[in-house]
Amino acid sequence: MEEDKGGGKVTRIFIDMDNHNDYNKQLRGLAGKLRKDMTKAEASLWKYVLRAGMMKGYTFNRQRPVLTYIADFMCKPLKLIIEIDGITHQFEDVGAKDVQRQQALQEAGYTILRFSDNDVLNDIENVKYAIADCIEDIEKQMLT
Repeated sequence: MEEDKGGGKVTRIFIDMDNHNDYNKQLRGLAGKLRKDMTKAEASLWKYVLRAGMMKGYTFNRQRPVLTYIADFMCKPLKLIIEIDGITHQFEDVGAKDVQRQQALQEAGYTILRFSDNDVLNDIENVKYAIADCIEDIEKQMLT
């Protein structure tokens, strides 16, 4: 909305408070620590694929609190979460928690892409193509 205030126009921006993407501010401190201590795979994906709108112009956040979890990477407008799984995700108890986490996030409307550390470190080009394909699919769904 624009108003004339005698010497020019003032633009007011109204923020949709319902569109907070399930942000959990109680996890903010832990998320900050995780951003500082990214794994090599996370740092590579960030630097070469997701940083500064490099992925089709979309902004991704690192270590974004969402619901009761911290997503490795999240694009808010697309409701896309990218998870990088290290070797510990192969353990049965961690894998079970991953399934619960993924179900909760999907029920909240998120799309989750998972890649192993190995995929990111040894085949980042195909990871990049998979993310781009997923974004195209989400964009198509948003148009319908």
